[in-house]
Amino acid sequence: MTKVAIVTGAGQGIGFAIAQRLHQDGFKIGIVDYNQETAQAAAEKISAKDTLAVVADVSKRDQVFAAFDKVVEHFGDLSVVVNNAGVAPTTPLDTITEEQFTNAFAINVGGTIWGSQAAHKHFKALRHGGKIINATSQAGCVGNPNLTVYGGTKFAVRGITQTLAKDLADDGINVNAYAPGIVKTPMMYDIAHEVGKNAGKDDEWGMQTFAKDITLGRLSEPEDVASAVSFLAGPDSNYITGQTIVVDGGMVFH
Repeated sequence: MTKVAIVTGAGQGIGFAIAQRLHQDGFKIGIVDYNQETAQAAAEKISAKDTLAVVADVSKRDQVFAAFDKVVEHFGDLSVVVNNAGVAPTTPLDTITEEQFTNAFAINVGGTIWGSQAAHKHFKALRHGGKIINATSQAGCVGNPNLTVYGGTKFAVRGITQTLAKDLADDGINVNAYAPGIVKTPMMYDIAHEVGKNAGKDDEWGMQTFAKDITLGRLSEPEDVASAVSFLAGPDSNYITGQTIVVDGGMVFH
């Protein structure tokens, strides 16, 4: 049986690491990214044969549906969807604009809803269940300074995950989320730069404002997050739904 997974925002960072890991786990991968070049490069790095790069802006429902259709048509099946694509604006309260608010919620929250809708459509058409795995964040488990908008979107994703777990259980669909901490990705370096700049300090200072609270004493590699997603995508997590697995080296304890 062919195992097929779709990962959004898989062109770089955590999304790329997840796509790479799921391919190692035996999945054929639909790489969905808004950037054609990045998506294509990621596909070639992982496997030209077992991947399909598709371009979509996840805030646009029609583009998400079209991208998923292409992947399912190409590989003939779909069993795991990872709604990973996201943006992380740094937003001290007085700086927040309507545009930032609309854009971040459209991508982070909208993308999760459209990806889940498209997944549900295909799981039903294929007459089997599946796994929907959503990207929240350590900042979606506890408030982080300067991240009102981003944190708001990630708290929303946790709520959506819990709701869909209840709504889709009868269809044999597990819905869970992963909450990364401070991961060495281009997006995180951008946040550290902004936070440092706002305080009149350097990038390293910006990173340390987040990193100082990590119990394990090191920043996360994208692969640390991909390992948890691998667990959620595989059979060992079949009795887990509606949960958020926090992968942050021990910043937030439940």
